[in-house]
Amino acid sequence: MTRWPIPLPMLEALEQARAAVAVGEVPVGAVVVLDGEVIAAAHNRTRSDADPTGHAEIVALRMAATHVGSERLGACDLYVTLEPCAMCAGAISHARIARLYYAAPDPKGGAVEHGARVFDHPQCLHRPEVYSGMGEVEAAELLRGFFAGRR
Repeated sequence: MTRWPIPLPMLEALEQARAAVAVGEVPVGAVVVLDGEVIAAAHNRTRSDADPTGHAEIVALRMAATHVGSERLGACDLYVTLEPCAMCAGAISHARIARLYYAAPDPKGGAVEHGARVFDHPQCLHRPEVYSGMGEVEAAELLRGFFAGRR
């Protein structure tokens, strides 16, 4: 497997995933970038906030929307350490994210290249460009380590 350099925003997303572990959350991190600048960074907060919508992507999108003052984030890119679920893919579409970068695939719960494949539906309002695999090894190791410690 060829290992490419991991872009800085994905490195930040991986740091966010590590921060999730520190507070007992599933290690998923997300970063929103606008014009090369990180404007939002978050990790899963479902347990911390008792919020089933507290996925890293949703938290980061909310922060980014507040930052730009609009629910439309069409000039933004989203970096996330795990393939988004159906809820997050829907939010990404509604936010009009330009490009989605995700590290590790999620055959069980992902909805971009697996499962629901939200962006492939004719009803999908907006389809971001999708890139996967950068930081995959690191993200997968974080997830395996987290769940191995829970068994």
